[in-house]
Amino acid sequence: MEGLLNTFPHPQRSLQPPLVVFNPKTTLLHNHHVPMTTNTTTPFSNRRLHLGFFPKNNCINIKRDNSLGIKNMDDDDDDNDDMDWESEFVGELDPLGFLPPKKRKQQKSRLLDDSDEMDWCVRARKSALKSIEARGLTSTMEDLVTVNKKTKKKNKKKLANKNKIDKKDKELEEDSDFDSREKDFELQNMNTTVSMIAGGLFEERKEKTKEAFVQRLLQFSGPSDRRKEINLNRAIVEAQTAEEVLEVTVETIMAVGKGLSPSPLSPLNIATALNRIAKNMEKVSMMRTRRLAFARQREMSMLVGIAMTALPECSAQGISNISWALSKIGGELLYLSEMDRVAEVALTKVGEFNSQNVANLAGAFASMQHSAPDLFSELSKRASDIIHTFREQELAQVLWAFASLYEPADPMLESLDNAFKSINQFNCCLGEKTPDYSEERGMESNAVPDLDRFLGSPSLNFNRDHLGNIAWSYAVLGQMDRVFFSHVWKTLSHFEEQRISEQYREDIMFASQVHLVNQCLKLEYPHLQLSLRSDLEEKIAHAGKTKRFNQKMTSSFQKEVARLLVSTGLDWVREYAVDGYTLDAVLVDKKIALEIDGPTHFSRNSGVPLGHTILKRRYISTAGWKLVSVSLQEWEELQGGFEQQDYLRKVLEVHLGEGSTNTV
Repeated sequence: MEGLLNTFPHPQRSLQPPLVVFNPKTTLLHNHHVPMTTNTTTPFSNRRLHLGFFPKNNCINIKRDNSLGIKNMDDDDDDNDDMDWESEFVGELDPLGFLPPKKRKQQKSRLLDDSDEMDWCVRARKSALKSIEARGLTSTMEDLVTVNKKTKKKNKKKLANKNKIDKKDKELEEDSDFDSREKDFELQNMNTTVSMIAGGLFEERKEKTKEAFVQRLLQFSGPSDRRKEINLNRAIVEAQTAEEVLEVTVETIMAVGKGLSPSPLSPLNIATALNRIAKNMEKVSMMRTRRLAFARQREMSMLVGIAMTALPECSAQGISNISWALSKIGGELLYLSEMDRVAEVALTKVGEFNSQNVANLAGAFASMQHSAPDLFSELSKRASDIIHTFREQELAQVLWAFASLYEPADPMLESLDNAFKSINQFNCCLGEKTPDYSEERGMESNAVPDLDRFLGSPSLNFNRDHLGNIAWSYAVLGQMDRVFFSHVWKTLSHFEEQRISEQYREDIMFASQVHLVNQCLKLEYPHLQLSLRSDLEEKIAHAGKTKRFNQKMTSSFQKEVARLLVSTGLDWVREYAVDGYTLDAVLVDKKIALEIDGPTHFSRNSGVPLGHTILKRRYISTAGWKLVSVSLQEWEELQGGFEQQDYLRKVLEVHLGEGSTNTV
């Protein structure tokens, strides 16, 4: 009802109060303006109103209308009603202006707030409401308001329905994950069912499509475009980062997959791409975590997969380059099945390997801690046949690889004794930088051996790192009584003039190797009398025992075993040093040493102990200690503390006796 009253003019627009009369037949609103002047003369805001009389022709006589149920009114009654309305509108008249205005009690409305600052417009609205009630128009107004209420009810119903729909949508969204899982499960069942139709016809077609795509990528034996291959090889070699090499290679792979023929992805280019990726990683000393993240990229995985497919078509140089690249990119954490594949293919081409190929291939398997007994057996024979072609770096690398994996190398060691019988064939080059033969330059090139290796007696120019690696390898293999080793060891006397600093890791590693070899000579081969002089031995031992680069980290596995050892009630001593070795836990009075061997002590694919573990165990046993080994692989198979305690009791009771292990 209040909305209908908004048709009154605003007080700022007009100073004439409107006279509102409703015609019940048409329900139209007519506004008749009456002139009015206001004169404020007293502080009590007395108003002198000059009002004219309201003529009857300004009002519409309301006659009887039975349809609206309104009674007839006489003219006098109309005048009285009008005057009542006017007096109620403008207040009580005081022509002389002597009487103060009477305060009228106004009924508070829930629609309008009552305040002292109300203007005449608010009072006019209230008076109009009373006039409507007095003239019997309430029912008509109620009908109009009822229509609006019905409309509002409809709107409320629509909102309620909308809210219900929204709630249903939310419930559907909550169940969307479950529905999607059900759909995925149904889709898998459908795929399985479809693949079984017609004897697996659809699955067979899918495999054929995949094989066709792979064959397009690997068209090695078909027609070739030499110019495209050379251009791709040049782009790969000129790329400055591993990312750029991968980007160039992947672009070519996608082009071949879309129909580029003939494919420039020759086995040589694939091997070169992997080799250059690894080479660029080495150039910037890329962190190990970054290398692993790079190796797990989809594009990199695709390139490695193509390389494994193309491996049988690769040359001996390509196989060695791929294996070397995988060792630098993934280390001992990745490419387990890929290295098995490399060993399988390389075994068929051992006869084509040169000295560089043998050294790189063996070094790759050793750095990845990946055993390949059959391959190494053939590599030893191949190295024996071409022993005169080996460079100093290649000899040191291949011997280190055989020792690291503890693979027998008797044929190669025998050939070294026969080829280098004189001490005069050994030279020591102090401070010479170790050459790198792992890089494949441009297209493919084989290493050309020096002519003096075929003419007369070959000679070897070793640097310090070469001598340290070779000496350590012979110690691990237990072959320190050979001629070649004695010449290498005697050459170390030249390093008496060189200062070994404790500030450099290379110096500490060399000193540690030499110290261990010297201890093995004194303990296992004292009759050879090859141990270092006392002054040089003291110099090497002092540098080798430094803890600057030999800080040992205690694993959670070691802590767990050590905690259970306390429950035995025996006097265990942790981190006990014996001639350069540190034992995990010992019983000093009984000379029992307990070694807690984690995964770094074993081959990752076969689980056999690695060379450095074999050397330590042999030395500790030779020194008179009873060695007990607890491996992580066996420990992880135990369920709970009771089984672990029972396991310790069984491995210790052999050396301690039944009575000493009852407390375990």
